[in-house]
Formats: sequence, structure tokens, C-alpha cells
Amino acid sequence: MDKLGKCAAFAVTGLAVLSALTGAASAIEIGNPAGNAAVIGQMRDADLQTLRNQIQRQQFQQQQQFNREQDRRVAPPPVLDVPKVKPTCQTQVFGNSYLRSCR
Repeated sequence: MDKLGKCAAFAVTGLAVLSALTGAASAIEIGNPAGNAAVIGQMRDADLQTLRNQIQRQQFQQQQQFNREQDRRVAPPPVLDVPKVKPTCQTQVFGNSYLRSCR
């Protein structure tokens, strides 16, 4: 299965889980007393928002990874031409002989 298919399958699964949790949360709230329903509803809303944020982050990371893989396939990394430092050699004359010193 290719990466795009996996991402799509993950997204569909995440949405199914999210919708199931939303349905379960609304079904449970009906049976609670009126005084606690608002507090419990806020807690569940915060939990659902946290779950949505986690799913969105995972989907974003997967999309970024997919985009990076696409970019690597389309444009291979450039071959860098790095200049090399040549040694500096000096020739010194000492009488009848030459002395060469390189750094």
C-alpha cells in the first residue's frame, strides 16, 4: 500500500473514532443530572478537542513526511563543488642550495 493510501486510511479511521466518541459522549450526557451535565460536557468537549488536536498533528506530520519523500524523488541533492586549499610552498635560496618549505 502506498503512503497516500495509508494516510487516507489513517484519516478515515481517525474520523470514525472521533465520530464514535462524539456520539458516545452525547448519548451519555442525556442520562446525567442537569446540574452536572454542563461540567461533564465541558470536560468531554476538552477531551474531544485534545483528541482532535492529536489527530491533526499526526496527519500534518504524515503529510510533511510524504511531501519530503516526494521532494527527494523529484530533485536529488546537488553535488557540491567544495574548493580545496592548496598548500603554499616557498622556495628559499641558501647559498648554492634551494630549501622548499610547504605549509
